[in-house]
Amino acid sequence: MGLNSCGVMTYKEYLQVLKEHSPYDFSDYSDNSIFRRIQKVMRDHQLSLEELCEKTQGNRYFVEEVVEAITVNTTELFRDPAVWKYLFEKHIPVYRGNNFINVWHAGCSTGQEVYSLLIIFSELGLLDKVRVFATDISQKALDIAKKGVYQHQIDRGCMDNFNTVFENHGSSSLSFSKYFDVDEKNDKISVKPFLKERIKFIRHDLVRNEMPFYNKVDIVFCRNVLIYFNVKLQNRIVQRFYDGLYNNGSLVLGAHEGLSGFFKTKFERQGPIYRKSNTFHLRY
Repeated sequence: MGLNSCGVMTYKEYLQVLKEHSPYDFSDYSDNSIFRRIQKVMRDHQLSLEELCEKTQGNRYFVEEVVEAITVNTTELFRDPAVWKYLFEKHIPVYRGNNFINVWHAGCSTGQEVYSLLIIFSELGLLDKVRVFATDISQKALDIAKKGVYQHQIDRGCMDNFNTVFENHGSSSLSFSKYFDVDEKNDKISVKPFLKERIKFIRHDLVRNEMPFYNKVDIVFCRNVLIYFNVKLQNRIVQRFYDGLYNNGSLVLGAHEGLSGFFKTKFERQGPIYRKSNTFHLRY
């Protein structure tokens, strides 16, 4: 099918049209997830697949809207509290001897998990050592992350998650207001500036672009992103993470994500963490 033709087509053919008319390539995304999101775009705009194709070819602003819909990820502060509790108690303290700690949060979405990690570093007295590169394909998500103002969080349990992570560790009296300004009337929370200043937000396409910075990193966070990719693309992305990590660096994936095949020999599983299999060296 020619790229200027939008006759009867399949979803995969539409993805090829999108690839040719934008900087984005979704051809190696998981079929189920990508098709559901395309269907939602069609429902929201009351378009057939052929009409969606025509609008994609002729309207670059609409293309960005489609990309936002395809890449949207749900996230929240301290999502899966057991993972954060493990990080706080057993994993992050390993880095106390480092003079600096580099973190790449790939697919950071609207930023709640970036701030969750910084709070853990802060409570361990390591905040001044941390440099965070937070990346996402969505400019809209990054703009929200930079502002650090979130709605409808209070009733969804983020305070409960926060308390679960820090209970019984000398921080049981830790106040949520240490890190957030809480507006209960309007159901909003705002991240304190001293956390936001530790982060460099960068727009980045994890599928098509190399690492957007030159630093190797100690920790890669990429939770609930790989699940949307097929196995081929997952392995390509994990290879990039592996190459970007320092020896014995750490990879943190989502609860329903894991490593397979070759990469099982290149990482050692430690609880919810994957450690790059090498001898640990402190850097000065």
